[in-house]
Amino acid sequence: MKDKKMNILAIESSCDETSVAVVKDGRKVLSNVIASSADLQSQFGGVVPEIAAREHVKVIAAVIEQALEEAHCKPETDIDAFAVTAGPGLAGALLVGVSAAKALAFAYKKPLYPVHHLAGHICANFLSDAEFDVPFTGLIVSGGHSHLVTMDQNYDFQILGRTLDDACGEAFDKIARALGKPYPGGPQIDKLAKTGDNTRYAFPTAHLKNNLDFSFSGLKTAALTYINKAKQTAEREGCEFTDILNINDFAASFQTAIVQTLVKHSKLAILQTGAKIFGLAGGVAANNELRQALADMCKKLNVHFTCPDKILCTDNGAMIGASAYYLSISGGKPADSNLNAYPSWSLDQWKKLPQVKVHKKL
Repeated sequence: MKDKKMNILAIESSCDETSVAVVKDGRKVLSNVIASSADLQSQFGGVVPEIAAREHVKVIAAVIEQALEEAHCKPETDIDAFAVTAGPGLAGALLVGVSAAKALAFAYKKPLYPVHHLAGHICANFLSDAEFDVPFTGLIVSGGHSHLVTMDQNYDFQILGRTLDDACGEAFDKIARALGKPYPGGPQIDKLAKTGDNTRYAFPTAHLKNNLDFSFSGLKTAALTYINKAKQTAEREGCEFTDILNINDFAASFQTAIVQTLVKHSKLAILQTGAKIFGLAGGVAANNELRQALADMCKKLNVHFTCPDKILCTDNGAMIGASAYYLSISGGKPADSNLNAYPSWSLDQWKKLPQVKVHKKL
């Protein structure tokens, strides 16, 4: 089934990016249009769900039209199926994409594949590397998730480890905000760290019973304590807190602490699974230090390392189109008209939609 020919138009609207793409055969991006409300959200220090949903509604029709135009495709003749992120994510934001995708599928009488957002992230690697294939082990790191996973020959996921509290991307955002930097915080920390000394500040690391799980709450709390103490000292001395705390060194030290944890756990996952291919994915996958550290680790282990192009690390429709293709060739079923948004949905059940409880009226 790997040679199945399909053009898929895919919609992603799980958070603050409205994206529509056309993907050919799960490997080639014909178009990938992204409209982000990140600049609008930055004034609030993070994503406001109601604003995200409103912005999706404003632009989604135009983004669909542009994606079709750039791909030189007509939905009635050139698109074989539609796909949409059905979860996890912000409920209101997801519903905008789901509603648009259902309307397209109904209007053009084509199948509609519901895609798990995290499956989309990891499947972005199929678009960036012709050698990336199943089975593989992967690390998915974003603002809401930190997962170590495997995908087998049947395209089934197994979760090896996950964060027990904060995702690493969330930790980056919170610390960047505390340092006075805008949302999203990950790129801000990465930028500051380039000229910083990553040995100047010491941060704790968690030791967990399952050595593939993550915990970043202690690290985040320690970083906030450093910053708050610096601000209190600066207030007493009548200066700026950046005169007390070298934010470049601080960012470099904080980033390295997170990267070292991610690399250590990734190495353990590779050794436990015997993986020959390792894929990095998610918004934090754009972090330069993490990409390089994982590449170096995999080279030492003689493991093929893949990470998506940076534009495919953030939320985008192309990754959803790729994921829908592999869903379609591995037994995943198209959705019917009852498709809903599923803000909570486990990745290891990505071929099966969650059961929605129906409350009977009294």
